[in-house]
Amino acid sequence: MSPTISIHAEEIFKIGNFPVTNTILLSTLVFVVFCVLVFVIRRRITMIPNMLQSMAELILEGALSIMDSVLLDRRKSEKYLPLVLTIFLFILFSNWLGLLPGVGSIIVNREGEASIPLFRSPASDLNFTLALALISVTLINIFGVSAIGLRSRVSVFINFKSPIDFFVGILELISEFAKIISFSFRLFGNVLAGEVLLTIMAFLMPYVPPFPFVFLETFVSLIQAFVFAMLTLIFIAMATTEHGETEGVHA
Repeated sequence: MSPTISIHAEEIFKIGNFPVTNTILLSTLVFVVFCVLVFVIRRRITMIPNMLQSMAELILEGALSIMDSVLLDRRKSEKYLPLVLTIFLFILFSNWLGLLPGVGSIIVNREGEASIPLFRSPASDLNFTLALALISVTLINIFGVSAIGLRSRVSVFINFKSPIDFFVGILELISEFAKIISFSFRLFGNVLAGEVLLTIMAFLMPYVPPFPFVFLETFVSLIQAFVFAMLTLIFIAMATTEHGETEGVHA
C-alpha cells in the first residue's frame, strides 16, 4: 500500500467540539516529559551536581553565553532566558520525538476511513508553528514596551516627525506581520519536507533502515530550533533597545 502524506494534521478524537489531532497528542506528550524532567531535576538539586543536574547547568550556561553575545548584558540574558530556551527546547524535542522509531508507525484504524498515525511531529502542523510565531512576536513587543516604554515602542511604527520616518514606521509595522509568516512557514516547511522524505524513503526501501535520512533530519531539527530561538533573541534585542541604539544590535 502506498504511503499517505497529509499536509494538515489528522483528527484522532474530539473533546466536546474541540478536535484533538495527532500533532496535539505529541506536543502534549513533549510538555508532560518536560514537566517530569523539571520536577526531577528540581528535586535533586545539590551542591555537588549529579549527571542530570550537570547537563542542565551546562545547557543553561551555554544558552546564557550565546545570549550575552547578542544582548551584551547578563541581567537581560537571564531575564529573557526562559522564553528563548523554552522555545528552543520545545521545538527541538518536539521534532526529535517525531523522529523516534514507532512514533509514525502506530496507526489508528477508523472504519470507512484511511488509517492515520497516532502521533505526528507538531511542527508539521501549520497551526502549531503559527501559534509559536504569534507567541514569540507578541512577547517580543511586550518586552519592548516593558524595556523602553509604550510611547517609544509605538513610535517605531507610528512616527510623524518626517515623511521618511512615517514611511519607515509603516515598513516596520509590515515587518512585524512578516515575522509571523516567516517564523511559521520556515519551521513548518522544513519539518513537513523531512516527514515527506522519510515517508517516501520508507516506501521505496522498506527493508533498508533509512538511518542516513534520520540523521539528516535530526540535524535539520536542531538547526531549525536554533534559528527560531536565535531570531526571537535578536528581535528581543532590537525591541528592547532605544531607537538610536539599535545600530549596535544590528552590528
